[in-house]
This record gives sequence, structure tokens and C-alpha cells, in this order.
Amino acid sequence: MSKPLALIAAGGTGGHMFPAQSLAEILLSEGWRVRLSTDERGARYAGGFPDAVQRQIVRSATTARGGVAGKLVAPLKIASGVLSARRAFRMERPTVVIGFGGYPTIPALSAAWSMGLPRMIHEQNGVMGRVNRLFAGRVDRVACGIWPTDLPQGVSGLHVGNPVRSAVLNHAAAPYQAPGQGALHLLVIGGSQGARVLSDLVPAALAALPDDIRARLVVSHQARAEDGDRVTKTYADAGITADVQAFFADVPERLAQAQLVISRSGASSLADITVIGRPSILIPFAAATGDHQTANAQALADNGAALVHPESVLDAESLTRDIRAILNDPARATAMAQAALSLARPDAARRLYDLVTEIVR
Repeated sequence: MSKPLALIAAGGTGGHMFPAQSLAEILLSEGWRVRLSTDERGARYAGGFPDAVQRQIVRSATTARGGVAGKLVAPLKIASGVLSARRAFRMERPTVVIGFGGYPTIPALSAAWSMGLPRMIHEQNGVMGRVNRLFAGRVDRVACGIWPTDLPQGVSGLHVGNPVRSAVLNHAAAPYQAPGQGALHLLVIGGSQGARVLSDLVPAALAALPDDIRARLVVSHQARAEDGDRVTKTYADAGITADVQAFFADVPERLAQAQLVISRSGASSLADITVIGRPSILIPFAAATGDHQTANAQALADNGAALVHPESVLDAESLTRDIRAILNDPARATAMAQAALSLARPDAARRLYDLVTEIVR
């Protein structure tokens, strides 16, 4: 008897791909075959997927960007991708199709719906994305990473949490070293591509800290490649030890070592922060669809795990004040770390796997 086949469809960002990778790892460990359906952009984030996962590049597009020409061509690309997915499914019928959001999931979910295959979606954010919202009423289960999640009327969701990669689970609930007299490790992350606002404000905020704090800082700052040189110079001019890179392959290790995290509030970043359990200052991406990053951060703010600053009113002075307040108060920093840990769902991938097997049965 051949092994069951799970078709995982995920869009081209780390926010979609990392949870998909987590589920893929569990499926393989449980004896499934796994195929990843994504576009060329998504394939660039698939390097962490196990080698046993088959890759399938599909044609898709968005009607939300690309000007008049792009919007006219997009439906044709999507239709071509759907027809291609149907042909592939007829050649080898998946046991189940799981979508993680993003336009590259449209072909696989459309084909699964039209062929009556077991199917489900996982929404990472507190506000459902466009594609998941489109399919929410056409799948067997809607799994949610953030709770509550803004769902379409008549659609019910199940809170499973956001799956994290095995590299993060390896550091789950790592003991927190409260800020003291030694080195003070800070991690600055702005999503998979970094964030300009963090490159503009965080180095200036840290440079304004008192000498006794600044001299002990060890900063890991993920910055866009075009911002790297000026960020590095600002830290160097302030006498701050800093490692500035466009991408950190070892974020879980740096997160486990950190006394404080300054971050966007993307769903995957928050899942990592809570599973490891670290205090954070969160700066939601103002242009996120439906302001979903603010919704993502709400539970951490409400539970005392994070301070949240709207990007529109944030300045370096406010950031300096809050960084100093946390680093100068070990008891508060420890309480924030514990609060973050209380919100963790380290078993999210297992909960998601249980839903997969439920709809297959």
C-alpha cells in the first residue's frame, strides 16, 4: 500500500512557508509523502524543507498589484495554474490539500475544491488574508494561528496556534537570563526581509542609551541589504557591538540568547518569540493587509509580554525610554518572558496534523 500524499500549498513569504515547513516535518515523520506547491518566489524560502519534500512550481498571480497590464494578465496566469494543478491531481490524486495562504495557493485549493478532495487552510494572522478568506467557506476545516481571528461571516475556525520549525522547538522554553551586569543581547528582526523603519530608529535609539548600558550591548540586527552599511556605521560610531546581516540563518539561537527582542509582529516571529519565551518591543507593519500585525500583537500586549508601538507615532526617543526601562528592570524583563511563554503553542504543528488526519478520515 502506497503512503498517503499531502499537498501543501504556500505563498512566497516566510510567514506562509515556515508553518508549512513545520507541518511537512511532522507529516514525513508520520509516514506521509509531502509535495510543496508554490511559485518561484516561494521556492526561495523552501531551503529549510526536508529533502524528502517534492517541490512543484505553479503559475499564479495577484490582481492587487502590477498596474493595469498585470491585473489584466493575472486571471490568465491563475487559470493556467488551476488547469495545471487539476492535471497533476488526476495523474496522482493527493490524499489531502492544505493551504497556508498567499496567491500561489489558489491553483491547488481551486483544483482540490473542484475535484472534491479533502482540504483545509491555516491562517497565521489575526485578520484573515485575501486568498484564505476566498476559500474559507470552501474547505473542510479552517485552522487559526492567532486567537481570536477575524473570520468571514458564517465561517468557524479552530485555534491551533502557529507551527514553528524544529530549530525553534529545540530552544523551546530555554531558560531566560535576565539583564544584569554582563553582556546585554538584543535581537532586532523585521520579517524575512528586514524592515526600514527598524533600521532608521533602532540604531539611533540604542545609541542614545546611557554609557553603562551601551557598552554592554551585543546587537544582532537583521537589516535590508541596502540599509546594512548605514546601520553598521551608526552602531560603530556609538561604540556598540553589532552583527548586521540581511538574513540570519540562526534566529532561534540568537532568540534564545536575547535579553530583549525588537521586532515586527508577523505571525511566525511572534510564534518563535512565545515558544522560546522572550520579552519584546513590537512595531506592527503599518501597511499590512487589514492591519493584521496589530491584531497579532494584541494578545502579547494584553498579557504583559510585549510593548507595542504603532509605526505611525514611533520615534527613537520613545524606543530608547522603553528599552532602558526593560533592561534596567530584571524582574520586569523576567515577567515579560514568562508571559510570552504562557501564550506559546509549541504543539501547534501536532494540532494541525491532527486536523489533517481528521478530515481524511
